[in-house]
Amino acid sequence: MDHQLTTGAIVKMLNGEKVDNAVLQVISHKRVVGDTERYRLLISDGQHMNSFAMLGTQLVYMIHENQLAPNTVFRLNRYVSNTVNGTKKIIILLDITVLVPGAQTGKVGNPQAYAAGSTPAPAAAAPAPAAPAPAPAFKNSTSNGAMAARPVAAPPAATGQLSAQNVMPIAHLTPYANKWTIKARVTSKSDIRTWSNARGEGKLFSFELLDESGEIRCTAFKEQCDKFYDFLEPNKVYYLSQASLKPANKQFCGTIQHDFELTLNHNSIIEPCMDDSSIPGMQFNFVPISDLQTMEKPGLVDVIGVCKEAGDLDRIMSRKLSKELTKRDLKLVDQSNTEVTLTLWGSQAESFDAAGNPVVAIKGARLSDFNGCSLSSGGNSKLQLNPDIDQTYKLKGWYENEGVNMESKSISTRAARPDNFKTFAQAKHENIGGTGEPGYYSVCATILQLRSENCLYQSCPNGDCKKKVIDQQNGTFRCEKCNEQFSEFRWRALMQMNVADMTDNQWVTAFQETAEAVLGISADELGRMRDSDPERFQAVFNRATFKQFNMKLRAKMESYNDESRMRVVVSAAAPVSADLEAHKRRLREEIIAMGGQPNEEKMVVD
Repeated sequence: MDHQLTTGAIVKMLNGEKVDNAVLQVISHKRVVGDTERYRLLISDGQHMNSFAMLGTQLVYMIHENQLAPNTVFRLNRYVSNTVNGTKKIIILLDITVLVPGAQTGKVGNPQAYAAGSTPAPAAAAPAPAAPAPAPAFKNSTSNGAMAARPVAAPPAATGQLSAQNVMPIAHLTPYANKWTIKARVTSKSDIRTWSNARGEGKLFSFELLDESGEIRCTAFKEQCDKFYDFLEPNKVYYLSQASLKPANKQFCGTIQHDFELTLNHNSIIEPCMDDSSIPGMQFNFVPISDLQTMEKPGLVDVIGVCKEAGDLDRIMSRKLSKELTKRDLKLVDQSNTEVTLTLWGSQAESFDAAGNPVVAIKGARLSDFNGCSLSSGGNSKLQLNPDIDQTYKLKGWYENEGVNMESKSISTRAARPDNFKTFAQAKHENIGGTGEPGYYSVCATILQLRSENCLYQSCPNGDCKKKVIDQQNGTFRCEKCNEQFSEFRWRALMQMNVADMTDNQWVTAFQETAEAVLGISADELGRMRDSDPERFQAVFNRATFKQFNMKLRAKMESYNDESRMRVVVSAAAPVSADLEAHKRRLREEIIAMGGQPNEEKMVVD
């Protein structure tokens, strides 16, 4: 049985004319050689055949499911037509609907291979779409805070020519293509990172671009970093041309599957595009939370869920990076009523607002078997709160009407940080923290010694940066991380102390807030005191010595120069005298647990 195809559609599309809802037929398909899975289709309109029809990567699943078998008749809902290498015409299929499966029909008509100059069958030609009006290439942009001090190179004047050129899909960028222009949306932009080594120093930032055909990563170094960082804004659409193409370093590309990546150079041109309706927003491939347990680990996944609970901002010291890190744990739940822990790091953790139980969508989250099954954000992860997509509204409606009152099943069996107290002797006997994984316990201990030497360092005053600054000996202080100089700094505490109970003693480390709680003074005030009044400075440490504290400890065995030693960090500390009733209640419970009978008259705490 024959089916009516849109005769002449192929020639019109390749000549740049717009053809709405063309009905075409698949003759065959072939996989394109490369790391990314792409397919080229031989399609027919009953009159002509063309083998340069590329299937959009988002439609590859139709090949896997055998929906595009030979002779399949389909309706082409959306496509783009482009010229590659100056002469070759291609059609990218972006959205199609199968009308008749290939098994239910045969080849329609007697189509001939299309040759340049062929004449289409008579039909009313649709007018070619008008090119969008040229837009200025750059606008003045000044960021707030310390970033404003960063020198920004004046960008070259806009030519306004990019929007009038043929636009090439990102999926078809190769080093062999020349005089190309892409039209894409910036889906994410990294912070500026600096480096310094024997070959010199510099700076860079990277951003990711998306169009209807796929994604690609782009990096800007040194002068291009200064020129384009403030200009490029996430979620805005731009024209980009004359950037360098090289094989992609998959280590830094996250979930992007493109075989190549872009690098901006002194010839690169970027212009804003005011007509962004044809460029999609960030694309997700969400996995239900209930499916995470069965997925291969480690790996990268896209997940969406309601933030059921958000923990406090926590600070830990990274021995590998030699700096303090900030983190926050979230509990996400979706319609499967399954809960998973997502750990945010750095600025994402610090700026996260859990008010109103927002819907959290994360692209490229790291999936691991830590604590059973958990997620964490990485350098290439992209986070959105309440994104304007269908899944957000469905999740929000489910949670507000049902989920908020349901008890969810957690697949993240995080080891609790117990409040049950142990003695140092018990902790050592139980080898807490000695297996390679961190262990947690609480102790009631007395401070025997505080090291006042090197207990403070001068840190960057820029926002939440805690990096140690370098005294330039000219009244300014340089932060290597921010790549800036400041006229002032902030004091931060990093204190070593020896504490003991009736069974043993232990050297522990206390950071900023915990050290301030032990000493009863802020780090800034202590720093000023050290320079202006050394006697008062030392008196602060003397007052804290021999005081008794309830401490929450984190212990982990770490290796230094092939030598293992236990590192214990104080995550919280409170004087016993701050809550004597709670202290007496704990002692009473311990006495009863050991089979004794507490003497209330003798339970006096000094």
